[in-house]
Amino acid sequence: MMLGVLGHLPLVLARAVLAALCGRLSALCWGLAPLILPLPPWRRRSDCSPHTPTAPREDQDEAVPTPTSVNYHFTRQCNYKCGFCFHTAKTSFVLPLEEAKRGLTILKEAGMEKINFSGGEPFLQDRGEFVGQLVRFCKEELKLPSVSIVSNGSLIRERWFKKYGEYLDILAISCDSFNEEVNVLIGRGQGKKNHVENLHKLRQWCREYAVAFKINSVINRFNVEEDMNEQIKALNPVRWKVFQCLLIEGENSGEDALREAEKFVISDEDFEQFLERHRDVPCLVPESNQKMRDSYLILDEYMRFLNCRNGRKEPSKSILDVGVEAAIKFSGFDEKMFLKRGGKYVWSKADMILDW
Repeated sequence: MMLGVLGHLPLVLARAVLAALCGRLSALCWGLAPLILPLPPWRRRSDCSPHTPTAPREDQDEAVPTPTSVNYHFTRQCNYKCGFCFHTAKTSFVLPLEEAKRGLTILKEAGMEKINFSGGEPFLQDRGEFVGQLVRFCKEELKLPSVSIVSNGSLIRERWFKKYGEYLDILAISCDSFNEEVNVLIGRGQGKKNHVENLHKLRQWCREYAVAFKINSVINRFNVEEDMNEQIKALNPVRWKVFQCLLIEGENSGEDALREAEKFVISDEDFEQFLERHRDVPCLVPESNQKMRDSYLILDEYMRFLNCRNGRKEPSKSILDVGVEAAIKFSGFDEKMFLKRGGKYVWSKADMILDW
């Protein structure tokens, strides 16, 4: 009879009803919680089993870390196909705008000072309007000291700067090579468009609209011998983040991954030699695999903290469901390493002395 009733319901509602029934059955069996009401369609899971997050670290019962700086990967979709990408297009989900704002408000109340929007490619969603509205909300409504974006830059237009530039503190553009052939090998090629030429155009717009300019580079097998001194000094970013190529199981390594990044991996010695070659670049901020792995607070598209301590991304429950304090215990976040790697710096453009 129940199947007959469900047959007359829209598919989304039918799934929600089934999810609710599974929740009620679980509650009756274990007697641990009251009956569970159906979740909104955007928050239902692919099955009826509750997610079991990774156990918290032993010291997390004593001191819950503050989410001072958060990286919100609100989309996994991207128009590039970088071979080493560690946050791949495994879903097409994006939270409704108002729910994303609610989550950001929760984070601010828990102590967030800096939000970084990333992906995927943040400017794919609504041609940059989605991330633009979040940037403005975080600066105007939440009054956050720092709002930043990491982008490949290919979809950013000057009209976006005109509309939202005043609310953005830092724009970080991913650029792994100043040789366009190498960019194509890596997966940053996009038809006839030149990634490096676009980088210079974005640098100029950042000057004109008073946005601090930053460059992120992933050092890998294809660019590890490159000398970038001259180009970086000419672009003069506030920070040049240099990452060692990192393997994450299920993302760019392993059977269920969408990328095979093994061919991009370099040794610690190779990475150190690259850093030594660029030691005279004043804005260089190096990050080895050891520094990267546990020193970032990463929120996925469902606003779940991602724990990378075991070499893969294991999600907590969503802060929208359980709040920040309960979710962050399962994040694997190493607050000491965050501070050691220079995670907290002058990140508000109001406090920077820059030649716009």
